[in-house]
Amino acid sequence: MKLNVLSTTLVFGLVSARAHYQQYIIANDTEGEWIAPTATDFRGPCPMMNTLANHGFLPRDGRNLTEHNVVKGLNHGLNFNKSLASIMFQQAVPASPAYPNTTFFTLDDLNRHNVLEHDASISRSDAYFGNNHIFNQTIFDTTKIYWPSETLTAQHLIDSKLFRQIVSRSTNPNYTFTSTTQAFSLGEMAAPIIAFGDKNAVTANRTLVESWIENERLPTELGWRKPKQEVSLSDILYVTQVLANLTSVLSDAVIMPRNESTGAHAKRMGHWGVSM
Repeated sequence: MKLNVLSTTLVFGLVSARAHYQQYIIANDTEGEWIAPTATDFRGPCPMMNTLANHGFLPRDGRNLTEHNVVKGLNHGLNFNKSLASIMFQQAVPASPAYPNTTFFTLDDLNRHNVLEHDASISRSDAYFGNNHIFNQTIFDTTKIYWPSETLTAQHLIDSKLFRQIVSRSTNPNYTFTSTTQAFSLGEMAAPIIAFGDKNAVTANRTLVESWIENERLPTELGWRKPKQEVSLSDILYVTQVLANLTSVLSDAVIMPRNESTGAHAKRMGHWGVSM
């Protein structure tokens, strides 16, 4: 940030004690430390993007999500490789009302209904019923009914996703869930496995996942650590394909081997973790 811009910001920060304190927090910020968002910070429907902002891996105010900031945040916070993180940015920036004449988006932009945010979230209400981006404990409690064991399997995650779609379709007269939405939704459901589980076994730790979604906080106090191995596009595609195979209610659905399931689906993987 240029000196004159920073100076102006600090001058305005003297207007009130609260604003002054906020400038102190920003000036002394430590990346990785969890700080609850303020009333003026932007947050969206994606628990992971909100979490990364709460930890300072993304701008804490939820604004100015440039490609540089998103790539750095996903890499530092979750060990996404740079090419994958760049794809994530390119899929999110169209949510900005200024797109294509913009180089950034905000977390609030992600709240625009039926752009990336969608009906049948596992932890948010449909836009038809009001707030579509604030965590809803009641809804999430119904989701967790389909997570019966400490190890979450791909089937558990898909069962909860299908349940939420059925509830949404049966209660929301404006229910919208297209094939494009499905691609995004599957990418979102991969998030718990990629961040808090075993991407090869396609499982996740339920305690870590629940803590993350409910608190929008990386569960380091529960023993979680950032993945040591970089997360690549092929990892996301494999997990997403396994999940996609399980969306069929037919009993003879086949899970494709990893070496056969990646490569052709890159453009359809959806935006990882946007509207869980």
